[in-house]
Amino acid sequence: MAQTEEDARRLIAIGAPAERVQVSGNLKFDVRPTASTTLIEDLRRALPAGSPVLVCGSTAEGEEEILLKAFQECLRRYPAAVMILAPRHPERFDKVAELVSSLQVPLVRRSSWNSSRAISGAVFLLDSVGELASVYALASVAFVGGSLFPVGGHNILEPAQHGVAIMTGPYTFNFREIIRIFAHNNALKAVTPQTIAQELMALLQDENQRKLLSSRAKELFIRYSGATQKTLSGLQPLLRKEERAAP
Repeated sequence: MAQTEEDARRLIAIGAPAERVQVSGNLKFDVRPTASTTLIEDLRRALPAGSPVLVCGSTAEGEEEILLKAFQECLRRYPAAVMILAPRHPERFDKVAELVSSLQVPLVRRSSWNSSRAISGAVFLLDSVGELASVYALASVAFVGGSLFPVGGHNILEPAQHGVAIMTGPYTFNFREIIRIFAHNNALKAVTPQTIAQELMALLQDENQRKLLSSRAKELFIRYSGATQKTLSGLQPLLRKEERAAP
């Protein structure tokens, strides 16, 4: 059961019998949006109505400073805007918190946040594990990290499942096929360290473009689903064969 046609060709090239190779698709497209959590509901009440929310997820070393400087530009036009920042590795949470403070950007840490406290014109540091996928639902624009430098990128389907406008850097080789699908359908905005601030501001100021990216992302997420059923269909004959062979 190969994820893509290219994977199928490679399996056959190294000796797999062609009649035994099927393309089932990517199981990641079958993940469905996380049910609303207490955190999401608390954040909806705390975030300023009508102001941009930028969710930067799975960020890597060196990316946060670039993103924070872009956010500072955003604050000049949208003083109540909020960045929800989720570093990829928990051991970097304190270091990123120090970076935010050093740039004199107001900081709220998830770990010490009182849910009754409003968040405005600040960075909300998601110093927790397992909550990012659902938090993307709050985004006006999402940036998926590990992609401004040669890390390889992370899963853009997490924001896509919520129908969010997505930005990513040029280094996305860990998710090559998914990125190809979205880029081919003009469903994401590619940025570099030099252009991210400009492209972010352009998206925030162009609601129609933002909505177009959002709807294309959600449509592709739905269109390419079905890998789970194809995989099960491929496995069932093998399971029946095993049952017949059992003593």
